[in-house]
Amino acid sequence: MTGATSEFSDDACLGGRLRLRQPRSGHRAGHDAILLAAATPARQGERVVDFGAGVGTAGLAVATRIAGIDLVMIERDENLAALARINAELNRIAARVCVLDVAGSAGTFLDAGLGPDSADVVLMNPPFNDSVRHRSSPDDVRRAAHMAEPDTLETWIHAARRVLRSGGALSLIWRADGLADALNALDRGFGGIAIRPVYPDAGKPAIRILVRAIKGSRAPLQLCAGLMLNDESGEPNPEAQAILAGEGGLAFGGL
Repeated sequence: MTGATSEFSDDACLGGRLRLRQPRSGHRAGHDAILLAAATPARQGERVVDFGAGVGTAGLAVATRIAGIDLVMIERDENLAALARINAELNRIAARVCVLDVAGSAGTFLDAGLGPDSADVVLMNPPFNDSVRHRSSPDDVRRAAHMAEPDTLETWIHAARRVLRSGGALSLIWRADGLADALNALDRGFGGIAIRPVYPDAGKPAIRILVRAIKGSRAPLQLCAGLMLNDESGEPNPEAQAILAGEGGLAFGGL
């Protein structure tokens, strides 16, 4: 990683429980990564793999909530991967960071120690803006983090299906208007799908969906109660506030 210290900021997440060094411009940690982490189920000793980790926000947030996981973060941008390593050290979290493209071959994953059936949990926040409908950012890193190709979601879910063990869990955040695409991509190899829509305010359409899916499950789909970020009066919703402050995970009905 190169560049002057002034190009980076040191920020606090999860109510100060997690410190992050990240670029002052370009793609930065936001609510999506924290919501994804809160929606990710894991237990001590399980291998948790963060696809497209960036500076490590989501994966490190999971490790902050659940001690003793075997965290692996993969990121194709070498500079962001270097920051993810720094952030793991800053927070005294044991984690392995691999410079690896999620769209890479099974062989490149195997070389990185991520062979088939080697992970208990995969979490992902793929690029999800449609390049046809959205103007791309002039910033290369921000554009790579946000702009999706037509096959992005299917490619990422295929990679997750390959590395997850049978019964392993996938946690995903995606555009709400892309629900059909998500369900279509998950139809091959996943079941037990549970979905929580995320609403910005009362009376407005959902902007995101949080999805859990189980490799090899035949359980039916569950559409769970939505998460409202702000209530009818415009005040932050207590459940959302608690999640963003790192005070617990995000429930999915009975899951």
